[in-house]
Amino acid sequence: MTYMHDEPEDLAMGDYELEERQALRRVAGLSTELEDITEVEYRQLRLERVVLVGVWTSGSVFDAENSLQELRLLAETAGSDVLEGLIQRRDKPDPATYIGSGKAIELRDTVAASGADTVICDGELTPGQLRQLEEIVKVKVIDRTALILDIFAQHAKSREGKAQVELAQLQYLLPRLRGWGGNLSRQVGGRAAGGVGIGGRGPGETKIELDRRRIRERMSKLRRQIKGMSTARETMRHHRQAREVPAVAIAGYTNAGKSSLLNRLTGAGVLVEDALFATLDPTVRRARTPDGRLFTLADTVGFVRHLPHQLVEAFRSTLEEVGDADLILHVVDGSHPDPESQLAAVREVLSEIEGASEIPEIVVINKADAADPVTLARLTMKERRSVVVSARTGSGIDELMTLIETELPRLDHEVRMLVPYDRTDLVARAHKEGEVLSLEHTGDGTILHARVLGALFAELDRVAKPVETV
Repeated sequence: MTYMHDEPEDLAMGDYELEERQALRRVAGLSTELEDITEVEYRQLRLERVVLVGVWTSGSVFDAENSLQELRLLAETAGSDVLEGLIQRRDKPDPATYIGSGKAIELRDTVAASGADTVICDGELTPGQLRQLEEIVKVKVIDRTALILDIFAQHAKSREGKAQVELAQLQYLLPRLRGWGGNLSRQVGGRAAGGVGIGGRGPGETKIELDRRRIRERMSKLRRQIKGMSTARETMRHHRQAREVPAVAIAGYTNAGKSSLLNRLTGAGVLVEDALFATLDPTVRRARTPDGRLFTLADTVGFVRHLPHQLVEAFRSTLEEVGDADLILHVVDGSHPDPESQLAAVREVLSEIEGASEIPEIVVINKADAADPVTLARLTMKERRSVVVSARTGSGIDELMTLIETELPRLDHEVRMLVPYDRTDLVARAHKEGEVLSLEHTGDGTILHARVLGALFAELDRVAKPVETV
């Protein structure tokens, strides 16, 4: 089956970086075909005209085609033109060539007929599978993991994001590193050299060993940098926790509309693009419930089926924003053909984050303006704590804010105190962190009637007087 390229729709808001990003798109028509296939690991990943291939091992044909459609979106996000999409039914992927030697030859003929210069496989291939499949099809072969890593590398903007992506890429590259063909002799001698002995020992593959050592050293340096850069986020997080400002994390499948929702709720101005993994760097913004209570909203990196474990590990410090939240808004694309699989994929990743599975969750079914009403009804039946919204039109946002207000940790102290005029900062904190019921200004100070959390209550108890004793 052949997939055609869909033009993205015009975007309504948050398009501050779109012009710049689109100006950096890869230029179609530059050949990436390799004369020496073995040098593939030493070249920058550049995608142009590609053929997709997947192995269908379980589930229905709808599931298999849906997975390949997602691979098409990933490939187009990376800047390539998809020419063909092929699926093979097998019990399990072939350990040698992923699709079997006979099908690999058929794939080679398809590649030659279509003029493709790259094959993308819908799975993570072993180094051996990559090498043997390349030798047969005679063009570059990459897998789903390398494709996702390439997209992350394009979209990372902050120092921390770039370091996290580079670490994930090096973790993926290290076991797949290999020499530049057969032009280097191996380091063997004596009996190991088959009796050749003196004169049979060559210089060895010294470059590949040097590269491996440099990669390991670079990975160690990146881990130290990421640990240092995550300190600032931890400090800010601890500051919010000390002030007892509730935290809400937005999580969900990539392109489900998380950034659009953040913009709608807070006016954050985060980049919105109809593409997978458009935003990677976490954004934290302040928002208020309908009764005026302050909370923070954190937009996290999007998830996808079979998210590479290297990325989960590299972005662990970023994903901790989810683990430390008081409430998770799980955004799902209601217009997607299979939203249930998106929910399952995100929950699988969340289960790897310490503490995330115990946090209350609201399922936000987004893109209601483009969704099938039958699909929306099915989702709301399955997900009892859910709300249907459209971040683009604003429908359902008021209902979502009311639900957030209900699910946030309760303000457990109601106070009625006389606050001296020299401590108006406590009244300001009550407005920011609590729920002010009434204010009355007197000659001795301000009578504050409010619901507050424990830390502010302790401070008020120390400097203010209960109204009944005045």
